[in-house]
Amino acid sequence: MSKYQLTLANRSIEWGTQFDINPLVGQFAEKSIKPHEENGSFDWDLPSGVYQAKDIVRELNILLEAIMVQLGEAADSKALLDNIEANLAISGRESVLPLGQLSLNDTSGIELTKQAKSIGKTLTRWASEFNSQQLALKEYGKAVLNSLNFRSHCDNHPWTPKVANLLLGSAGSPTVMQLFNEYLHQLVLLRDALIPFENWKEIPIKIDERNSSKGLRFMEQAHSEFLYKLFGKRMSHKAIVKFAQSLLSSDLTTVGYGFQYHLGTILPASLGALPATAPKYLLYWHPVWTVVYDNFDVSIPITFNYEFPDYLSAPRSNAGARQIASELDVLNQKLENVYKAQILTTGNQKSAVLKYHIQLGSNDFSVDLGQVFRGQRFMYRPATNSKSVSGAHSEKPADFKEHHAWDILETPGLITNESGNHLISSRGNYLILWALLGKLYPENVIILNSLSEEEFKAANITGKGFGAKFLIH
Repeated sequence: MSKYQLTLANRSIEWGTQFDINPLVGQFAEKSIKPHEENGSFDWDLPSGVYQAKDIVRELNILLEAIMVQLGEAADSKALLDNIEANLAISGRESVLPLGQLSLNDTSGIELTKQAKSIGKTLTRWASEFNSQQLALKEYGKAVLNSLNFRSHCDNHPWTPKVANLLLGSAGSPTVMQLFNEYLHQLVLLRDALIPFENWKEIPIKIDERNSSKGLRFMEQAHSEFLYKLFGKRMSHKAIVKFAQSLLSSDLTTVGYGFQYHLGTILPASLGALPATAPKYLLYWHPVWTVVYDNFDVSIPITFNYEFPDYLSAPRSNAGARQIASELDVLNQKLENVYKAQILTTGNQKSAVLKYHIQLGSNDFSVDLGQVFRGQRFMYRPATNSKSVSGAHSEKPADFKEHHAWDILETPGLITNESGNHLISSRGNYLILWALLGKLYPENVIILNSLSEEEFKAANITGKGFGAKFLIH
């Protein structure tokens, strides 16, 4: 198997062993509907197997089609689908996750709100498409769907007035109400479980029917904890990773900044993108086994931990200055010629530390990958649209002490200083920029778009307002 690569322009990040997930997805040994042993009716569950989001919506459609059959001539697919759309919306009376009304304005809240809105719309569209195809009716027949009957505990998902009249009216029944409740609840669990992932459509999810919980209900406790932190505006990167593990690898008992499970690697979504514009809190699934033990062609669940869980206690060094100006042209050329970074692994069978590795000429530099992600999450962008900047045109840009990226990378520990403004160039190489984010103490680091006067003025009023300030361009 080949190494896995993330490529942007003509540069790449390489690691692990790439694999093809497609042969595993959608292969189920059993069907979703099975007969009850005692009374001749039928039960539903997601059969054991590997799913992607669209596969789960297709299997959930069986419940919606059974509802339509059991309602008979009174069936109104548009009303039922409209109710689903209202439940999955992020605002409105029937919204189960009213993030639009909550107006979260922190970075994690903004990213998760955008995800919830987008995923909800897509799941609603897929639900409508599958229902129009009547796949369940063709596979199981009207008699089986009419006999689908199981207990579903009420989850208090609001109904629209039209659906309430339909399900509580003469055509409705306790069975139909419970089928609709289960359908709504499974879709809500699916939407919320996918929120942390930028490439949520691709993620392979393993369902084990032996867990005794119907469908996705095995993650209800983790789901409640996630919503508690989200609504309480206490969402952290660690909480997002923990929620992701509850869906993909619940057997992991520790939480880091990412993890590996049997079907791939989960890391922050910023990897392989431009740090200045990439998401800060979302995650990304990669079809790669980052850690493989004993030369077996299989991976194990493993947590990716920071080298220093508490970066406040990590060793630090003050930024120095290169004295020999004649070396700069050669060093700058070496920075520009870095076209590949590698992720290297150290650790044991429970947790691993990943190193972000680059080679500059004959010199190797490695920084903790977890610290790279920390640096990207905590970085600032110049506040170029603020009123304070427009009113600062008469001010001169502050003086900056320049440092060479090579010196920063070869100095041990996290780089800081007691005071002053410090400028470092990545020579337009985002691989070098990533490495610098992993080396600088992540407190007052600003990524510049350019070296314009306006950008420097904006940088003057960006950050914490105290202590040393590091600018990277």
